[in-house]
Amino acid sequence: MGTQNPSAPPRSQSAPGGNPPRSRHRTTTGGVIHENRRHTTRFVVIGNHLTQHTELSLLAIGLGCHIQSLPAGAPVDIKSLAARFKEGTKRISDALRELETYGYLRRERVRTPTGRIITRTTSCNQPGHRRETTPVDCPAPRPRPTAKRPRKALPAVPRPGYPAPALLQQATDLLAGLRRHDPRLLLSATDTEHLAPGVAAWLEREVTPTAVRHALTTNLPDAPLHRPAALLAHRLTDGLPPLPPYRTPAEPLPVRHPLRNCDGCDHAFRAPGTETHCRACRTAAASHP
Repeated sequence: MGTQNPSAPPRSQSAPGGNPPRSRHRTTTGGVIHENRRHTTRFVVIGNHLTQHTELSLLAIGLGCHIQSLPAGAPVDIKSLAARFKEGTKRISDALRELETYGYLRRERVRTPTGRIITRTTSCNQPGHRRETTPVDCPAPRPRPTAKRPRKALPAVPRPGYPAPALLQQATDLLAGLRRHDPRLLLSATDTEHLAPGVAAWLEREVTPTAVRHALTTNLPDAPLHRPAALLAHRLTDGLPPLPPYRTPAEPLPVRHPLRNCDGCDHAFRAPGTETHCRACRTAAASHP
């Protein structure tokens, strides 16, 4: 049996699971090499559960990191983000919906003390963890699907013949108020924008806002509403009332000119402002040139 070499280095122990030892030398496999320095100013801590998320798109991850780095009160609506980045409103809107799906973002339609409807956005850096300083906590992330499925589009809704801005705003306000009749009818800004033309089509058919609200909120199922916007879209399409009967426009009233005195005989007569003499004086003047 040979003598052990006391100067031989001890056998390296295996690293804990999930934390492989880092080599001091550069590898030849082409992987990333980190050169890190500790930040002391202008930095934000972001979890790897977001930066290495397996279901979020790269745009959604980047947008989530950007939003978490912003100060409180910074605008993060679609128009503001599209002005900051060049991806466009459609891609930014899709990325925001991804962040909502996995609990990193929450958007709510709220009414200000002045009556204006705004969208309040809450960024959650750890979905599912309660924040002690606020009574509203971020929603827990949904279970990861085995395969990424695109969000099913909402059913189409009727369109008004004349989509005037005032009519669409009235429809938007009506939809935003449905949650006061049933909390399950809390709609996102995207769903409200999709449903507003359907409500406007009802209002255009001379249906009162009260009647529209009654048609949308009466006899709802007792079971939880997983997609309230889809149910409302079905009701707007299935129960669309007919157009009101055609009414013949009333004939305009005859023009009644004001009284004025004739410059010839001083008698009162009715005529446009361009006439200075009554009919009798004009006839007499025409017969005696």
